[in-house]
Amino acid sequence: MLNKNQEPVGTPNLKSDAHCAYCSVAACCHDSKDKLPAFCPMDNSPSIYEKALAEVTSPQYKDFYIESARIEHDGYGNWPRVRETIELIKRMGYTKVGLAFCRGLSKEAEAFAQICQDNDIQLVSAMCKTGGVDKCQVGVTEEEKLHPDHFEPMCNPVAQAMILNEAQTEFNVILGLCVGHDSLFCKYSEALCTTLVVKDRATGHNPAVALYLKDGYFKSKLDLQNK
Repeated sequence: MLNKNQEPVGTPNLKSDAHCAYCSVAACCHDSKDKLPAFCPMDNSPSIYEKALAEVTSPQYKDFYIESARIEHDGYGNWPRVRETIELIKRMGYTKVGLAFCRGLSKEAEAFAQICQDNDIQLVSAMCKTGGVDKCQVGVTEEEKLHPDHFEPMCNPVAQAMILNEAQTEFNVILGLCVGHDSLFCKYSEALCTTLVVKDRATGHNPAVALYLKDGYFKSKLDLQNK
């Protein structure tokens, strides 16, 4: 919620923190920099953009960024994300790609592997349960398991990343890793990553539904203050 001065109500550090989620001006989209709200990083942290531009146009990332933008132009609103992912891999000329997937989406992983094979893309894949380490070994109690008093292997995103690093993959695709586990995978992956599927069993892997229905069906499920 914004007040009349285009400032988020009840949020601290309005002059130093970015609050783009509250902005109704979107001056960055309309080249109207004379209308920046008080919390806009374009006004408060201008040096960030020089540094970011230098990174994006560096020899390491320039081609990757440009091809990503070209794919947006070519397939926006038309190609499914699977096609966009394959296009990026092909256009970048990657010869070895990694797939880190959740066991619960094994069929989807197999389908993606087949699509890669059909497009002459070498794929190395690592499933989340690799290693077969019981959750108790990392501090999860029996009561906190999905099935107490049974062997229950931990998700192992760091090992997944290390397996793909060892294979020297040039680009990694994430398919259905758990919230947090995907964070660790990205942290330890030496290659750039993209997410193909976000796992959300409550919505048929469509997490945006909870945002659209935050004041309706999902209202009580999102109210953590009164749980």
